[in-house]
Amino acid sequence: MKLFSQRKGIKPVKSVIQMNFMDDDLRNDLWNALTASYWDNISKYWISYFPDMEILIKKIWVDHFKQPLDTLENAWSKTYKKIRKIFYNYEWYEVYDFIEFIVYSYPYKDDNQDFMDLCNSFLERELSAYRFIGGKITQITSEEEISEIEEALEISKPLKAVNTHLKTALDLLADRKSPNYRNSIKESISAVEAICNLITKEKNTTLGQALKKIEDKVSLHSALKSAFSSLYGYTSDADGIRHALLDEPNLYFEDAKFMLVSCSTFINYLIIKASKAGIKI
Repeated sequence: MKLFSQRKGIKPVKSVIQMNFMDDDLRNDLWNALTASYWDNISKYWISYFPDMEILIKKIWVDHFKQPLDTLENAWSKTYKKIRKIFYNYEWYEVYDFIEFIVYSYPYKDDNQDFMDLCNSFLERELSAYRFIGGKITQITSEEEISEIEEALEISKPLKAVNTHLKTALDLLADRKSPNYRNSIKESISAVEAICNLITKEKNTTLGQALKKIEDKVSLHSALKSAFSSLYGYTSDADGIRHALLDEPNLYFEDAKFMLVSCSTFINYLIIKASKAGIKI
């Protein structure tokens, strides 16, 4: 269930997309991934019967925790509790360091790949700005992208239709239980259509039609108009986003995020250009 602040779009985008922090849900998910992929093996076989796992634990203790080897407990239950305590006291970036170290240190590639795939599913669901790519934690959402979305939400507040479409696009993208990437993309492009209609003073014109009229009104660069016209063509055709609904659209988080960022950037640009051209919207 969405809380009041989420429904009203009060929470900043930075608290939706987890960039410089990690909430409890994501931290728990990553610990569960470690448990399912690595710790459970120790629980079943004990370290003495699983030499590679014993080596991993010693590497964690000595190379990552920087602890004397003779302080490592012989009983796995005690070692487990210490590792867990350290993990849950980590800063958000230290958690990413830790899981990256595990993948680097454990010798079985198939197990590591399963772990990274599981982590990535959690990272996507919880809207982390990071993913495992090529065995390393990689940032997939930048500060600049978040700033563009936040600026568009702020600058469009007086423009109800534009702001509503943007908020809805973000809400649909940020729904962690059942994200709706298809409709998020629709709302993002609808926000651009709304600002174009305000600039042209014409209602219900398509983005393609509006861009032709805006080009002269605000000195819109032809290359930029062409680029966004092409993007609009994508949303008109790809997987039936704006036409017949398909049961399994081939759309993902990165598609919806890209569209939200692109549309936010274009809205910011058009509002500034309209203001400079003396057009009241």
